[in-house]
Amino acid sequence: MLKTDGRTDSIMWCRGFLQQSVRLMSTSRQAGVLFDVDGVLLRGGSVIPAAKRAFRKLLDRNNNFLYPVVFVTNAGSCHRHHKAQQLSRLLEVQIAPEQVVLSHSPLRMLKSFHDKCVLVSGQGPVTDIANTLGFKKVVDIEQLREHHPLLDMVDHNRRPRPAASPLQTPPKIEAIILFGEPIRWETNLQLLVDVLLTNGSPGSAYDPQLSTQLPVLACNMDLVWMAEAPSPRFGHGMFMLCLESVYRKLTGRELQYQALLGKPSLLTYQYAEHLLRQQNHNRKLTTIYAIGDNLMTDIYGANLYNRYLAQQHAAMTTTTKLVAQGTGSHVTMAVPGEEDLVSAAAQCHSILVCTGVYNPRSPLPSDQSNAVSETVFHGHRDLVLEPDLVEPNHIVEDVEAAIDLLLQQESS
Repeated sequence: MLKTDGRTDSIMWCRGFLQQSVRLMSTSRQAGVLFDVDGVLLRGGSVIPAAKRAFRKLLDRNNNFLYPVVFVTNAGSCHRHHKAQQLSRLLEVQIAPEQVVLSHSPLRMLKSFHDKCVLVSGQGPVTDIANTLGFKKVVDIEQLREHHPLLDMVDHNRRPRPAASPLQTPPKIEAIILFGEPIRWETNLQLLVDVLLTNGSPGSAYDPQLSTQLPVLACNMDLVWMAEAPSPRFGHGMFMLCLESVYRKLTGRELQYQALLGKPSLLTYQYAEHLLRQQNHNRKLTTIYAIGDNLMTDIYGANLYNRYLAQQHAAMTTTTKLVAQGTGSHVTMAVPGEEDLVSAAAQCHSILVCTGVYNPRSPLPSDQSNAVSETVFHGHRDLVLEPDLVEPNHIVEDVEAAIDLLLQQESS
């Protein structure tokens, strides 16, 4: 008998469940649902009570989803099959890995970087995650620290000791991937700056004449996120803000990103729609409902994608150019070979819930011309604040109310 490990069994079971769900799904359904996770379904490790009630309404008598469903989260410190297992256990609904989009998921489409030596920053199994996404030569911060024990000097008790015998010289770093907020910010900030200011050779002195910057791919721009604490917690966007400030202070230049991924990135929404269509027998979806709790990621991203859907037919060329009003960061790449990410949905509706980051007592952000302070605009530096991009189509109390709204609109 062929033996498989628990992970393989779980993945195969989930795929079988998803295929069964797709077969049983009504062919007339042309709506799709994108769920944010933290602040919508969960608060840390606890389920928001409305979430279980919502899913009871979204399942048929055979526990199959009435509509294609994808969970789009800016979390990125785990594999998507682990996130699917966690959601299945907490929500008591079987969720397949193919229904999960993490902040780093679209990296599998950026194949031009897969053969480069990349430095990865974050927490969790980031090296393994990078390998799974297609990257062949991966170095993490801890490995870089061991190879260069004189670089990490803040914590005297953690200073690495020089190896008894010389370590093999690590390859030159050709790109940086920021997966998520690290545990030791000071170490990551120091070594990332070392790599940037030496053009990938952190064992050497800074080069003041650098005319180019290493490519930086950043996942998850969330400034804050909602856990069990009464107020939001620092997210990866806060770490990116620190890195940008340090780089600007030392060089007088702005840190440039080759790609910004995770919500509100257009590539993330294209990838999510691709997964929705797979559940719908690759048929076009009429409406995508995007449910979230964060104005600067969930609502901004859904509205930006809705704008993009309205414009994309005229903009289609032989390459997919992920540039639109509302973003200051450009990402250009060839159309992926096997996976067609052409957007086909007619519209994307944004639904804001009040169980997470969004505080209904706080006013919605307004235009920058109205002297909005930087502390009010929690979006990333490269995002342009436009009133219509942070104005949700609907504001509801919780995710159950969001599903009630969806069912009402789809039945009318």
